[in-house]
Amino acid sequence: MKLEIHPNAKALIFDLDGTLSDSLPVHIASWRSVCAKLNCTFDERILVELTGAPTISFAERIKREQNLEIGADELVEMKQQEFRQNINRIKPHGAVIELMKNAHGKIPMAVGTGASRTSAMMQMKELDIDQLFDFIVTADDVDRHKPEPDTFLKCAEMMNVEPQYCQVFEDGELGMQAAQTAGMLLTDVRPFVADPFTA
Repeated sequence: MKLEIHPNAKALIFDLDGTLSDSLPVHIASWRSVCAKLNCTFDERILVELTGAPTISFAERIKREQNLEIGADELVEMKQQEFRQNINRIKPHGAVIELMKNAHGKIPMAVGTGASRTSAMMQMKELDIDQLFDFIVTADDVDRHKPEPDTFLKCAEMMNVEPQYCQVFEDGELGMQAAQTAGMLLTDVRPFVADPFTA
């Protein structure tokens, strides 16, 4: 089985965390560190359930489940600081990166991510892929995040390609729902990347 571009695709949209970037272990370590400082525990399954959602969604859930006094915005800042300090630990997902690099210059490409623009650009620079995309749509660029289709629809609009001709590469359930709602061609990359919970 090989990761391939759909024959009907006229544009490609890539999720970032867990798709292009093997960043989930670093996200887990960052949240664990934050929770250790706050004397609470981090349930890793939150990452599976909320993959694709903005960081504030994770923070709000952790705050609620752990009955924390700290504000969600402050939690986000603590987590982002930890992530920045460990950015050199992220790795590329080889199969997805290879397909993307082979397609570069031949077909319009965008990144559609639930990460903030700061986090997205930091990761893409670290992976040396920040110059390979025509457009990048982040959590900062839309009001409604995955599983709503807005992130991917904005990518399609910016590339000037009808949604049904856009192929989305995703690893998260919320992102897959978003792609399907947008009427796009969906490729689940999970068979092609290592599962951080079993690897």
